[in-house]
Order: sequence, then C-alpha cells, then structure tokens
Amino acid sequence: MSLKFNLSKTEKEFDKLKRRKSGKVSVKDLSGFIKSYLNEAGSDLVYHEPVDFEYEPIGFLPRVENLKVRKWAVEIHSLWKSLSRKVDDRVIENPDLHTILPLKYPMVIPGSRFREVYYWDSYWVIRGLLASKMYESAKSVVYNLISLVDEYGFVLNGARAYYSNRSQPPLLSSMVFEIYKRTNDLSFVKKSLPALLKEHKFWNSGVHEVKIQDSEGCIHSLSRYYAMWNKPRPESFTIDKESALKLLSDSDKQLFYRELASTAESGWDFSTRWMRNQSDLTTLATTSILPVDLNTYILKMELDIATLAKTIGDSLTAEHFSEASEARRTAINSIFWNSEKGQWFDYWLSNNFEEVHKWEAQGQNQISFASNFIPVWIELFNSDDSKMEKVIKSFQSSGLLCAAGIATSLSHSSEQWDFPNGWAPLQHMIVEGLARSGLKEARCMAKDIAVRWIRTNYETYKETGTMHEKYDVEACGKFGGGGEYVPQTGFGWSNGVVLAFLEEFGWPQDLEIGC
Repeated sequence: MSLKFNLSKTEKEFDKLKRRKSGKVSVKDLSGFIKSYLNEAGSDLVYHEPVDFEYEPIGFLPRVENLKVRKWAVEIHSLWKSLSRKVDDRVIENPDLHTILPLKYPMVIPGSRFREVYYWDSYWVIRGLLASKMYESAKSVVYNLISLVDEYGFVLNGARAYYSNRSQPPLLSSMVFEIYKRTNDLSFVKKSLPALLKEHKFWNSGVHEVKIQDSEGCIHSLSRYYAMWNKPRPESFTIDKESALKLLSDSDKQLFYRELASTAESGWDFSTRWMRNQSDLTTLATTSILPVDLNTYILKMELDIATLAKTIGDSLTAEHFSEASEARRTAINSIFWNSEKGQWFDYWLSNNFEEVHKWEAQGQNQISFASNFIPVWIELFNSDDSKMEKVIKSFQSSGLLCAAGIATSLSHSSEQWDFPNGWAPLQHMIVEGLARSGLKEARCMAKDIAVRWIRTNYETYKETGTMHEKYDVEACGKFGGGGEYVPQTGFGWSNGVVLAFLEEFGWPQDLEIGC
C-alpha cells in the first residue's frame, strides 16, 4: 500500500490512535486509519495495452495442429494483455510515497499477489513473449531490469524498495541472449552488456564469492546466495517474527533472518534443501551452501557475455569471459559432480569463516533435488554424451519424475519448494537441456516430460479457469500448495513455459490433451 500523505504526517496520525492498556489499537480504528492514509494495494501500477499484442500473431506455434490445444494456447497468449502494467505517473512524481520502484518501461507481472516485476520469473515470461512474437514487450522487461542494475549494482528480487537487500537467480544474460537470437538487434546487445558486466561482478565478489580448494589442491572460485539483511523481511514481517519465536537470543534471530532473506534470494523459498534439520525452518543454512543451480546460471552468464561481446566486436571481453566460463566449468565438475551417483550435488561448507575452504567428500549433499540436474541446461554439459548417459540413468531412478512432471524434491515437508510441487522453471530448464542433448533417449525423455506438464496445465486450466504458480505432480490436473501463502494464479512463468514447450515440441492432431 502506498501513502496518501508524507511519512511524518502519516506516522503522527498513527501515533494519535487510541490505544488500549495492552498498547493495541481496535480493528475499527485501524481500518479507519488505513482508509484515510493509505491507498489500496496495487493502485501504484496501472493497466498498459501492449503495443505488440495481436490476437493470433503470424507464425504463432506452427507445430500445434490439435485445434483444442491451439485454442487454449491462444487463450494463454491473451493472458499477456491481462498481466501487462506500467508504473503510475504518481510514483514517478512522488517516489517517497511508494514502495514500488519508478520503472520507466511497461512490464509483465506474474499475477495475483505478485503485483510487481520479479527477477527470475521474468526469464520465462520473456520466453513466452518471444513465442507470442511480442519482441518489444520482451525488451521492455529487460530495460527495466537493467535500470535496477544501474541504480543498485544488481537486479533486485522484485521491483520494490524493500527488496534492495537481495537479488534472485541471475538470468538477465539469458533474457538478453534469447531476445538477441530472435531479433538480431545489435543495439539492444550494446545497451545491455554494461549491466551484465556489473551483475557478474556482484555475484563474484564480497559475500557472494567463496574460494574452495579441491581434492587435488586446485583453488576454485564459486558463488552462493547471501542477502544483505538480518531483520524480518518487510514483506513477510509477522511470519518471520513468528518463525523466530523459538530462538532465544537476538544474535540467533538475526542470523536466522539473514538465512530467510538469503533463501528468498535463491528463489526456492522455502525448501528442506536449505535446512540442517528437515523439520525445523530455523535450521536454514543457505549462506553455508554452494548451490549447483546458482553456479550453473553464472556459468551461463559467462558464456552469454562471451558470445554477446563477440557479436559487437568486443574481443577482449569475449576472451575474458570465455576463460571465466572454462574456470567455472572446471569448478562445477570438481566440487559438485558425483560420477558414481550421476548428479551434481550442492556443497555444504563446514564453516563460514575460512578464507579458502577445503573440499571434503562428505560436504556434498547427496539428497535428490531437481536442482541437481539443472546443469543439463548448459550446452557444455548436455553435449557430453558419456556424462549425459550417467545423468539420464540417475534421473530416471531418482524418484523425481512423476505422473505430471518433475517434483522439486522427495521430501514431504509442506514447504512449497518440496514434494509434491513441480515448478515451471525447473521443468523447462531440465527439459530444454535434455532436448538439446545428442542422445536420442534424452530427447525422448524431454518430450515425454513436456507432454505430461502441458497436460496437467491444460486440465487444471479447464477445471479452474486459471493458470497456476505451481502444480502437484503426483497426479495430472492438480495445482500445488504449501508454503507461507495461498496458491497463486495468473501466472507469468507457467504461461511462458507452456508456450515455450508448445513452440519446441508442437502438439499433433491425434495426440489427446486431457489427463
């Protein structure tokens, strides 16, 4: 909610409210105050008609032959209109009255309670916009994110002032790369490259950077999630305070609040993946973990920067990032890869204070999570046939592949980034990686997972009339649950992944769509 008057006047009026002996304010008085001094949530963004939206663009999903599926795909494509926004002019005139940041360009929001731009969601929104031939809308999303890098040195978790303490999985270079692939727009690449260099520095310096020595004595540089925050998250203040009640000392609470915010930076908020004790949220230890997926995204960032720099003739930058990507590939193989198990495992640091950590076999967290397979998204890994054979075998026996898609984990914890929830981004990265592999078995598996995922999205849409943030992969046609808020609809990345899958695999006339 934004303020109707300046902060000092609003605080003064709040302090004048009649208090009971306990210090509490009556519901009636508080409701009256909110009505008088605050605007409704969401009123700082206004609807924006996308300039490049067409009801059914020329060349839209040419491989979708089934008329039922095509009709549904056109409906999903139309959702970009309903999720399109721009920041109200009042925000630009009086930014201090708002938590929304005064972004200049139109945007596409995820939907429901997520009323602003979110960082990693935007990659799959863009993949959907590209399938919908909405290239200008896709560029606008990127320009907004670049403005955040210019202002803060990194892309914020979301476009709110209270997110300035953390980022989210870094996929800006992937967005730029995908748009360039479709448009060949060199001026767009030139505008984007300085922000990508700045973002790379953010993830490879200070608290995010970790040095680790492998079993052969080589020192590698890898990255971790680490929020610059040790208080309850403003957007989840009461929930965080309640979660911390069992901790007795202020210093323990501060450490826990940092872990909560760092886990939010990971995008996986929350999951047993980050917990020392799977049944106790206060044992979150995200800052003590070197995550497989984060380092895969940064490797992709290095490969993207090298390619993009080369396209605009910047051979020095291209060479530097080509070398950086080689170093990170070696690090990923040395620290995360487990040849025997055929997976890449997160690495748990034994303490947070060593200048150079020493790798130990027991540091690998040998529990199956979908993130263990994210490296297949990168060509450097999916083009290695012998490695991919191990990965496929491991993936098939992991228990993660379910009736309606890939489960996030095998743990029934009631956290939303655990079983039985499946999330669009994880399906997409693993499927796209398998589909790009040279192995026929991997490509068949990719198509099979995509079909399962499309079916469950379709069936749930027909049942509820909406696209969902996450799905229950135990059975076709069920949306997901768990976590700290009610299931959300809309939904940016789910729309984007369905359109990307339909563009990649099509849907033949004779293939049934229902569960």
